[in-house]
Amino acid sequence: MLETVVCTRAMEFIPEPAEAAPRLHLLVVDSDAAMRSACAEIAATLGYAAEDTRNLEQARSLLRGQAVDILLVNLPWGNSQGVDLVSEVKLLYPQISIIAMTASGSVNAAVEAMRCGASDYLTKPFAIDELSAVLDRAAASHTTDTVTRQLRERLRLSQGLGAMIGRSAEMEKLYRILSKVAQSTHPVLVLGESGTGKELVARTIHAYGPNAHKPFLPVDCGSLVPTLIESELFGYVKGAFTGANRSKDGLLISAEGGTVFLDEIGELSLDLQAKLLRALQEKEVRPVGASHRVPIKARILAATNRDLATMVENGAFRKDLFYRLNVVNLRLPPLRDRREDIPLLAAHFLDRISREHGTKFTLSDEALRTMMRHDWPGNVRELENAVERACALSSGPVLHLGDLPTQLQQEGLAAHRAATAAGQADTAKDGQTVTPLAELERQAIVGAIHALNGDKLQAAKLLGIGKTTLYRKLKEYGISGSFEDE
Repeated sequence: MLETVVCTRAMEFIPEPAEAAPRLHLLVVDSDAAMRSACAEIAATLGYAAEDTRNLEQARSLLRGQAVDILLVNLPWGNSQGVDLVSEVKLLYPQISIIAMTASGSVNAAVEAMRCGASDYLTKPFAIDELSAVLDRAAASHTTDTVTRQLRERLRLSQGLGAMIGRSAEMEKLYRILSKVAQSTHPVLVLGESGTGKELVARTIHAYGPNAHKPFLPVDCGSLVPTLIESELFGYVKGAFTGANRSKDGLLISAEGGTVFLDEIGELSLDLQAKLLRALQEKEVRPVGASHRVPIKARILAATNRDLATMVENGAFRKDLFYRLNVVNLRLPPLRDRREDIPLLAAHFLDRISREHGTKFTLSDEALRTMMRHDWPGNVRELENAVERACALSSGPVLHLGDLPTQLQQEGLAAHRAATAAGQADTAKDGQTVTPLAELERQAIVGAIHALNGDKLQAAKLLGIGKTTLYRKLKEYGISGSFEDE
C-alpha cells in the first residue's frame, strides 16, 4: 500500500504540468481513505483535476453531474459491484478511460473488468511511477479517442474528409481508417490506380496528425534519376559531385519530425531500396559524399500504383522494405467502383472553377448521366480534367454533352441511340412504330443541317428557331459547332 510519507516525499520530484495542456478530470473510487487520497494527491500533482469518493452511489452521482475523463476504481475481491460500475460507465459514458485497481490475489477481477471495458489496471501495492505511467497511458488514449470522435463528427457533417470528396460506402470505410491512422506515426502504404488521389490521402493523414504543423515533403520517385533521388532523400556534402558547391540536407533530415511522402515507391532501384531500408531501420542517414551519419526523425508515407507483392515475388522489390513500409496499407477504390461520388466530385470542381471565373457553372442532365456511365480509367484526375475542359469550351453557364471530351460525347450519343431504339420497341403496337418527339426533333435538326451542307444559320431560319436554340440543341445531341464563321 502507498504510504503517506512516501507519497509526500515523492511529490517533490514530480515535475509541474504544462499549463498549455487542458486538465483532465480524474475520479478515484476506493473504500480505503488513505489509498484514494494518495492517488488523488499524486494525480493532482501530475496536472489532473482529481476528485475521490468511497461510495459507488456517490460515484454514479458525480458521473451524472460533471464531465469525467478518467475513472480509477478499486475492485474488491469477491465483490461484483465494482465490475458492475465499470460495465455501467462504459455503456453510459464510453468516452471515459477506466483504470481498475485490484489486490494482488484478485487479478481475475481485473481481467474481468478489462473485458467489461477497462483500458488498464494496477495491482496493489503499486509504486508512484506505476500510477504515473498508467495515468499517462490513459490520458494519451483519451486524447486520441477524443480527436478521433471529433474527426468522425466533422465527417458526418461534411461531404468528405479535408480535401477528399465522397460519401460512398468505400470512402466512408477509408475515412474511418484514416481517422485512426492519422493519430499514429506508423509508416503507411497507399495503394491505388493512377489518378485516385494517393498524394491527397497522404496530405490528409499529415494534416490530421499530431505533427501537422511540421513539414510535408513529397518526392516523386518515378520522375527522378536514381542519383537525384538519393541526394534528395539523404542530402550531400560540398564537393560530393560536380556542381555540389555547398552541402545540402536531404528531405529525411529536413522533415524534422514531419512527413516524407514517397510517391511511386515501386520505381526505386534495388540499390536505393537497400539504402532507404537502412535509413528507416537505423533512423539515420549518410549524406552523399559524407563519412558521418546524421539522425533523422520523419514519418514515412509511401504510395504506388504497382503491385508490390508481385514485385517482391519477382525480386524487383525488397521483401524487408515492403514489410517495413506496409505497417498499415490503404487501398483507394477506383472511381468506377464509387460512381455515386461522381456528382459530388463534379460539383466540387465546378464550384472551384465558378469562383475562379465568376460564372456559376452547372451540368445538364444529359451530361451528368453520361459522366455517371463512363468508367473513368484516369479516375478522379480524368474527371477533373473533363470538367475543366467543359467549362473552358462552354458558351454559357450550363455544360452540355457537346462540351465534354470526345469519348464521352460518343458514349452519350451511343446511349441516346440505344435508349431511342428501346423506346421505339416499347411503343410499337399493332404493327405500328411510334417515334418519340425528342428523336423526331433531333432528326429534323440534323437533317436540315445536312440538307443545307452544314449551314447552321440557314437551318435555324428554315426550322423557325433561333440560332442560340439550335446551338443548345446541338450541344445536347453531342454535336459541336458554332455560328462564328457563318
